[in-house]
Amino acid sequence: MRGNGTRMAAAPQYFNSSTKERHRNRKGAELWDIRWGLLCSHPADYTPVCTTELGRMAKLAPEFKKRNVKIIALSIDSVQDHHGWTKDINAYIGESSVQNLPFPIIADEKRELAVQLGMLDPSERNKEGLPLTARAVFVIGPDKTLKLSILYPATTGRNFDEILRVIDSLQLTACKKVATPVDWKAGEDCMVLPNISEEDVTKLFPKGIHIKALPSSKKYLRFTPQP
Repeated sequence: MRGNGTRMAAAPQYFNSSTKERHRNRKGAELWDIRWGLLCSHPADYTPVCTTELGRMAKLAPEFKKRNVKIIALSIDSVQDHHGWTKDINAYIGESSVQNLPFPIIADEKRELAVQLGMLDPSERNKEGLPLTARAVFVIGPDKTLKLSILYPATTGRNFDEILRVIDSLQLTACKKVATPVDWKAGEDCMVLPNISEEDVTKLFPKGIHIKALPSSKKYLRFTPQP
């Protein structure tokens, strides 16, 4: 589900980072600075699917960095749990000698951010009967607005290669007058937006365009090399 321009202003006034020796208070806006942001919530620490997910996020951290994307994870567990679980995650991905993860994990123990952003899953509860956070994905733009949100069920792990692909599309289409077709990958042909007139096509797309002939004779399938 694509974002609707909702501003990510409803961040908590603090967060605890499990990847730093000192846990400092930070205002919500400081979580993202001027970069793109990826916020991923997970149901609980020390659980199987979540461990594979954060392990994959750690492995792909260089790819997100190349795209100027800051990763932040979130669960309702404590900083102490995050520290202990980090060791398990690094062991799972074969990095036992590494003490930290390449991104912070918010310890949202009071469920403040989870409630504000609608991340709680009423069908998944902890042993105290309190709802756990769902597998939510939020992509936030440099303007602090929500660009995309996806919600996965607790039983289905996320595909972070797909999330990278979506970010490639979001970043490209934010500055170029194109859309990306089904199964598009970076470097492949894009589609000219329907509102671009034939007169503007030449100056906007110097690499040229290809129009797919259709039974309707309408010229709306216009492809162009990635700008």
